Amino acid sequence: MADNLESEIFIAAPPEQVWPLVSDLRRMPQWSPQCRKVIARGPIRRGTFMLNVNRDGNLWWPTRAKVTDFHDLQRVAFRVLDNGTTWSFTLTPQDGGTVLTQRRDVPPGGTSKVSALLVDKVLGGEDDFEANLVAGMNTTLQRIRAAVEARSAQE
Repeated sequence: MADNLESEIFIAAPPEQVWPLVSDLRRMPQWSPQCRKVIARGPIRRGTFMLNVNRDGNLWWPTRAKVTDFHDLQRVAFRVLDNGTTWSFTLTPQDGGTVLTQRRDVPPGGTSKVSALLVDKVLGGEDDFEANLVAGMNTTLQRIRAAVEARSAQE
């Protein structure tokens, strides 16, 4: 069964400088090695529906998602309607900077049967798929940190 996943990073900037990059989910393709496009109508807020296009090597797949949590300067989360997982970014002020945490939470009953089958038969199995997701989460957080800290250095 799929596991909850988490990655975090310290960013040498306050949440006010991190939040704009994290909360605009349309920018996810700039950060994530897997997400290629995010389409959403209107502003990103609780209730916003999104269509995401993902890629892993030669495999492309869309997912539909709904923003489930949007607390300014604190947390943004969305639930992937196709598999039931919830992805989130949480900002925690710490020692003159921000700890940015990215999570993937799996519902108590696991992901959808279709998703589990695709992960098993097409995406290399649960262990490889989740290792790839964690590596992608680490890359995502590193790219966000680099962008925020570069912007902070210019100011």
